[in-house]
Amino acid sequence: MFESVLIANRGEISCRIIGTAKRLGMRTIAVHSEAEIGARHVRLADESHCIGPAPASDSYLCGDTIIEAALQAGANAIHPGYGFLSENAEFAQACDEAGLIFVGPSPEAIRSMGSKRVAKDLMQAAGVPVTPGYRGDDQSLETFLRQAQALGYPIMLKPALGGGGKGMRQVNEASDLPDALASAQREAQAAFGDAEILAEKYVVAPRHIEVQVFGDNQGNVVHLLERDCSLQRRHQKVIEEAPAALLSDVVRDSLRRAAVRAAKTVQYAGAGTVEFLVEKTGDFYFMEMNTRLQVEHPVTEAITGLDLVEWQLRVAAGEPLPLTQSDIRADGHAIEARVYAESPHGGFLPTPGRILGLTLQEGPDRRVDRGVDRYDEVTPFYDPMIAKIVVRGRDREVARKNLLEAVLSARVDGPETNLAFLAALLVMPEFKAGTLDVQLVDRALDRLVAGDTAPGPESVAAAALVWSRSLASGRVTGDPWRDVSGWQPNLPSRLMFHVELPGGFLPVVLNGVEPTQFSSADHTLLLDEVRVDGHFVAFLVAGQRQEMIVVQGASDFHVITEVGVDRFKVGDPFAAVTDGASSETTAVAPMPGKLTQVFVSVGQTVVAGERLAIVEAMKMEHVLSATRDSVVAQVSGAPGDFIEEGSVIVSFEKVLG
Repeated sequence: MFESVLIANRGEISCRIIGTAKRLGMRTIAVHSEAEIGARHVRLADESHCIGPAPASDSYLCGDTIIEAALQAGANAIHPGYGFLSENAEFAQACDEAGLIFVGPSPEAIRSMGSKRVAKDLMQAAGVPVTPGYRGDDQSLETFLRQAQALGYPIMLKPALGGGGKGMRQVNEASDLPDALASAQREAQAAFGDAEILAEKYVVAPRHIEVQVFGDNQGNVVHLLERDCSLQRRHQKVIEEAPAALLSDVVRDSLRRAAVRAAKTVQYAGAGTVEFLVEKTGDFYFMEMNTRLQVEHPVTEAITGLDLVEWQLRVAAGEPLPLTQSDIRADGHAIEARVYAESPHGGFLPTPGRILGLTLQEGPDRRVDRGVDRYDEVTPFYDPMIAKIVVRGRDREVARKNLLEAVLSARVDGPETNLAFLAALLVMPEFKAGTLDVQLVDRALDRLVAGDTAPGPESVAAAALVWSRSLASGRVTGDPWRDVSGWQPNLPSRLMFHVELPGGFLPVVLNGVEPTQFSSADHTLLLDEVRVDGHFVAFLVAGQRQEMIVVQGASDFHVITEVGVDRFKVGDPFAAVTDGASSETTAVAPMPGKLTQVFVSVGQTVVAGERLAIVEAMKMEHVLSATRDSVVAQVSGAPGDFIEEGSVIVSFEKVLG
C-alpha cells in the first residue's frame, strides 16, 4: 500500500477520498485553486498545494502543474476523483512517466472507453447492444444534418469525451440543429478540452441503469450490482438508487453480464461504470463506460458494505480484488440525493454565495458526503453541489422515507438550494411506485417546482402552523416576555407575519384557538383537527382533509401538495423597497460568469426570444434572450470578460409593439 497520495480534485469527492486514505494510514495531499485556499478538502488534508487561478482550465485541469505538486510533496500516487482529469489518458500516461501511480485504469483502457465513439465500436464488436447513431470524424454541420435525417428526429447530441450532462442537447427538428451543435461543441470544449460530438437516435422514455464493475491487474473482473439513475434534470442525475427496482431477473442478469463483458474487452483494472439505456420492453443499449468512480458510488457502498475507494487504492497498489463475485451480496436498498446551490424556480440556475448555516444530519443508515462547512463559499467557478445525502433501508420504501426525513431536516442558510425540489420528487406517486424514466422529471416539472402564481390560503396557513411551532420550540422556558411564538397576556396566542407577493405584502394572522383561525385580507379559514408533525401538516377545512409538507428556508417557504408546489417569502413590509432593472429594458447576467458570446449590436432591432448573449458559469452555458421586440441601446462587455451577477449586458432604448 502507498505511504502518500495526492488527490487531484476538490469538493466532496476530495474530502471522501481523504477520509479513506487516512484510515489506511496514508499521508494525504490536496491541491487547490486560488479561489479555494481555505476550502474544506484543504483543511482535511495533511498538506495542500496551490495549482493556479480560479478557472478550472488554469488549475484543476492543468495536469503538468498537478504532477509537479505531487513530486514536490513526495507523493507515491495520484487519485483523480471524478470529473476534471479522471478520464484523461494523457494525464494517466504522464503520471506513469513521472514515476507516480495513477489510481485508475490504464491509459489504454481510458482511451478505449473515454471516447464514446471508440467505446461503442468495441462494444458492438463484443456483442453488446449499442444505440444507433453517428460516430464519425467529420464534425461539419452538413454531415450532422444528413446523419440526423437518416436517423430520424428527435436525436441526441453528446460529447465524445466526458459526462455529467455537459454538452448534451436534444434536437427535435432540423432547424434546431445548427445552434444546438455549435453550443454542444463549445460546452464540450470548455468542460473536457475536446469538441467532438456524437449524434444518436433519441430513445423515448428509457430508464438509465448502470452497473458498477471492478477489475484488477490479475485479470479478475466482478460487478458490484447495478444502480438506477433515471431521475435526471438537464441530463444531470439528481437521485440515484441501488439496486434498480422493477427489473426482471432476466434483464438484471443480462445487464450485469454485459457490463462484465465490456470491462474484460478492454482488460479493465480499477473502478468503472457501464451505463445502459433500458426500454420498457427490457431491451437495452450500451451508452458509455465511465472509467472512474461515479458521484453515486455511495449507494453501492451502502448495500454491499464495501469501501470502493479502498478497493481502488488496493488495486492500484497491485493487490488482487478483495472478493470474488460469489462473495458480493446486496443488503437492503439505498438512495442518494444531490443537494445543489441552485434555484429550481429560476430555471435551476446555480446560486453561488456564502453558506451562513448548514444542518445535514447523519445517523443510523444515513450518510452525508459534503465538500463545504458553514461559512464556506460556493463559488461560480465549479459545480454547485453542496453535499450528497445517502440513506439505506431494509427495503425501498423504508429507504425512501429515511431520505425524505433527511432532506426535510436539512437546512442551508445563504444560497438557495434544491432541497424542496428533492422533497417533492421523493413524494411524487411515480417515485413511490418505482416507475422511473429519464424524462419523468421534465414531464412532471410543473408539479415539482413552484410557479409564479400566488400561493393558496391553505398553503400559507400550513406554513404559518409550522413557523409557529418552530418559534414555540425555540422560546426561552419560563420567560413569556421573551416568547416570540405569538403569546399574549390573558389572550389566545396570535401570530402575525407578512407574505411577500409580486403585488406587495399580504398580512396574515394565525390565532391559536380551537379551531385555529387563519385570516388574511381575502380569506378566513377555520382549521379543525390540526396536526403538525415536524414538516408534515394536516387539517380539516370545511370538512375537507388537507395534507401538506412544508420546507422552510432562511426566508422562504415551499409547501408541497398533491397538485404542486407553492413558494413564497416571509417579508418585512417596512424594509426599503428599491426598483430593480426591468426585464423589458435590460438583459442582466443571471449569475457570475464569463461572457462568451454577444450576438447583437447597438441600433439592432431584436424580436422576442432572440438570443442576445451567452454567459458561461459552472461549466454550463446560459443563454440571455430578448423578452420583447426591442431596439438595442447599449452593449456592455465583450467576449472573455468576467461579469458579476446582475450586471447589465444589453439595454434597450425602446420596446416595440
